[in-house]
Amino acid sequence: MSKYEIIIYWSSEDNAFIAEVPELPGCMADGASYQEALANAEVIISEWIETAKELGREIPVPKGRLAYA
Repeated sequence: MSKYEIIIYWSSEDNAFIAEVPELPGCMADGASYQEALANAEVIISEWIETAKELGREIPVPKGRLAYA
């Protein structure tokens, strides 16, 4: 389980739950249920970090709590 903040909300437009990871640019997932969106987000976070490492990009340190709203 990652330590990055995950924001999950329902999207009527997509007819799915959307999970965004604000600290990792472009990192988002979806799912038919809240739990599925969360599980998919965990997979995408791992893939985001793996790709960043392969490309030599900086990986943000998890803050754990959003500093703005």
